[in-house]
Amino acid sequence: MKLQTSVPLDEAKNPLDYNSKVVLIGSCFSQNIGAKLDYFKFQNLQNPFGVLFHPLAIENVLKRAISGKAYQADEVFEQGGIWSCFEAHSQLNGHSQEQILKNLNEGLEKTASCVKAASHVFITLGTAWAYQLNATAKYVANCHKVPQKEFAKKLLSIDEIVNSLQNSVNLLQSVGCEKQIVFTISPVRHLKDGFIENQRSKANLVNAVHAVLLSQTPSDKLSYFPSYEIMMDELRDYRFYEKDMVHPNELAIDYIWDKFKSSWISENVYDVMHKVETIQKGIAHRPFNSNSQAHKSFEKDLQSKIEYLQKNYPTINFDR
Repeated sequence: MKLQTSVPLDEAKNPLDYNSKVVLIGSCFSQNIGAKLDYFKFQNLQNPFGVLFHPLAIENVLKRAISGKAYQADEVFEQGGIWSCFEAHSQLNGHSQEQILKNLNEGLEKTASCVKAASHVFITLGTAWAYQLNATAKYVANCHKVPQKEFAKKLLSIDEIVNSLQNSVNLLQSVGCEKQIVFTISPVRHLKDGFIENQRSKANLVNAVHAVLLSQTPSDKLSYFPSYEIMMDELRDYRFYEKDMVHPNELAIDYIWDKFKSSWISENVYDVMHKVETIQKGIAHRPFNSNSQAHKSFEKDLQSKIEYLQKNYPTINFDR
C-alpha cells in the first residue's frame, strides 16, 4: 500500500560540484539550503542583503549591484537610534548613517562580485504580497517596524511578477549568459497575511515562475526546484513544522535537502561530501580528556584528513 505521493524531480543538466560558485538570494528558505551548502563546504553566498521576500525586492538588489549604483544618504533613515534602509533587511542596520551606508555599499560590492562570478544563482520567492511606501510609491523590501499607515499593501499580479522575474533573469544573464538560474518557492507559510491570502500569494508565484520558464528558448539555463510542492505534498503533517506552525522544522529541511542533493548535486562529489561530513563531526567532537593520548591521535588523524581534502579541493576551507 502506497501511503505517500512523491513530487517528480527533474535531473539537473548542470549540477553542483566543488568548482561551482553559488549565490542564494530571496526568502529565508535560501538560508536553510545555504546552511547545508556551508556545512558541506561548497562555495556560496547567501542573502548579502538579508532575507528578501518578494520578487521586486530581489530585482532591485540585483539591479543596483550589477549597475554599481551606490546608496546615498537620502536613502536611509533613523528611527529610535537605529538607521535602516527600506531596500534591505534589518541585519544591515547601523547605529549611524555612516555605518549603514558602509554596510549597504559593501553588500552591493559583494553581491556584484559574487553574482558576476557565479555558476549558479538560486532565487527563492517567499510571497507575492508587497508594501508600497505612500510617500514615494516605491515598493519596500522591509518595513522596519514603521507604522503600517505609511504603506499600502498589495498582492502582486502574475503579470507583475513575470515582468520582475524576467528583469532579474536578464540582469543575471547580462553578466554571464552561462549561469544556471534556479527558482524555488519557499515552503514557509506567510499566515500573518491570512490563510487564504497566503494561498493566493503562493499561487501567483508558482504561476509566474512557470510562465517565465515556459517563455525561455532554449530553457536549459532556467530551472525550478519544487521545495514548496515537496512540503505541501510529501510532508503533509504539522509534525514537519516548527512550533510556530509556519516554518519547516529541522526534519523537514533535512528531507528537502536530500531531495535537493539527489537533483542538484553531482553524484561525482558524494564521496567528497561524505569526507567533509566526517571531518565536520570530528571538529564538533568534545573529548572527555583533551590531553589524553587517544585524543591527540584523533586530532592528528583529523588534521591529516583536512590536509588531504584541501590539497585536492583548494576551495574547501574548515577555518571559516
